[in-house]
Formats: sequence, C-alpha cells, structure tokens
Amino acid sequence: MLKAKFIALYYAFKIMTCSCNSEVSMGFVNLRSESKIEKLGKLPEIIDESSGLALLHNGNILTHNDDGEPALFEIETSGKLISKKIINGTQNTDWEDLTTDTEKSIYIGDFGNNFQNRKNLRIFKHNSYNSTESITFRYADQSQFPAPIKNFDCEAFFWHNGELHLFTKSWEKKNPISKHYSLPDKAGDYTLRVQEVLSIQQPVTAADISPNGKFYALLTYGKILFFEVKNDEINFKHPLGCIKTRRKQTEALTFISDREILFSNEQGDLYKVTFDLP
Repeated sequence: MLKAKFIALYYAFKIMTCSCNSEVSMGFVNLRSESKIEKLGKLPEIIDESSGLALLHNGNILTHNDDGEPALFEIETSGKLISKKIINGTQNTDWEDLTTDTEKSIYIGDFGNNFQNRKNLRIFKHNSYNSTESITFRYADQSQFPAPIKNFDCEAFFWHNGELHLFTKSWEKKNPISKHYSLPDKAGDYTLRVQEVLSIQQPVTAADISPNGKFYALLTYGKILFFEVKNDEINFKHPLGCIKTRRKQTEALTFISDREILFSNEQGDLYKVTFDLP
C-alpha cells in the first residue's frame, strides 16, 4: 500500500512539473498556443477506471475498465452512458486500450503487464458479427518473468492497414523508454521484435492514429505527442508537436477528427483537445 501511494505521489509530481521543453529539444513543436483543452463531462460511476477510448462509426465513444468484468461501454462525448455489452468468451485480466478498423472490428488490448511477469498477453478481436477471436503474442526480447528491467508493460496501441502497433510503458525511473512493436490483425500466436525505441520521460498510456492517417498521437501522464506518418510507415522518425495536458493521471485517448482528440483520466474526467499542427 505504501509503495502504491509513493508511486502515485511520484507521478503526480511528474505531471504537475512537466513541460514540453525536453520534447522541443527532440524536434517537437510546442503547441501551447495552437491548442485548447476543455472538460466535456464526467464518466458514469460504473466506469471507474477508463483505460481505453475508441471512436465508433456512429460518432459515439467506446470505453472499458482495466479489470473486472469483460464489458465495453458505449458513451456519448459528454460522458453519458448509452449501453453496456459483455464480450463473451473473453477475460479482463488487464484491459488497457481499444482500437477499431475499417471493417468495424473492435480490438481490445488485454496486455497490461505492471509486474512484467505475464505470459498470456493477448488482443481480443470482436467483429461486427458478434464473434471474438484471440491474437496472442510474446516479446522476443523478454526472457525473464518478471523482467528485471521494467519495459514490458503496454497500455497503448492502434490499428493501421492490417497491422496493430503497440507502444510500451516503462516503469524505469532512470532512462525510461517506449518500445514500438507491430503484429498482424488476424488470430494467431506471434513473437514480436522491437522495431525502434523512443527515449521518453513519461509513461505512455494510450495511442491512436488520425482519421486521415497522416499522423498519430501518444498520450502520457501530462502530455500528448504527435508524430507524422510518412510513406505510410509508423515510426518515431518524424516528431511533430507536443501538448501539455496536466489533467491528472491520463489513461485513454481517441481522435474524433483530424484536429480533435478526446482523452480521459483515472479520476473519470473526459476532455477534448482541439489543436493545429505545423
């Protein structure tokens, strides 16, 4: 309990004191004057820890809790609850993010790995015909369970052109990083190899790609980082912009247009950020 409180205080301090200065030195543009953040509402009590957000084709938002029953909740952008749906044939070991594809399939990332010891990492693919299949995977660079270097947690992914792109959350206080992996969006068992590594001071807690596919965003405790997608390739090579959020422990994010993002925090607040990229 004391350790959990210490960690919470540590990240609260990091959030309150964060800025985009270090990102500017990495090639990002500080979007302070080109962005606006407004609170839209409060999530219902049944959603006590929103860990993922995804835009549905009807304009509403899908979210979930990070443990408990395997349920998805449809909400309005105000936070008002519309419906709850149990995803049969699944378990919520540690659901951490959501994404969708152009065929209206929903992908649920059951890959939270706080203690670096899980051997049952998986993504549930729930299609429009109400059936669910499992995509299981392991990290090629993890050989110890638990791993002594805590870089094998994951809370962020998105779908793009038949692939799922994962971004890890580091628990290391010295030299924290985020690793990028990818795998096919089809049922199977995969071994993932690191594609690239990003040095980043805050833990990555969510990700999404813009509707036009030209850039993607990573959410951290205190910031949103944007990267350009060139030649249809997802990588860290083209940093675009940084927005300082400072809205407590932010855990989930989704684009609702090419210039608007919704994000939520563990305290149940729902926000919209409007921005303009260079």
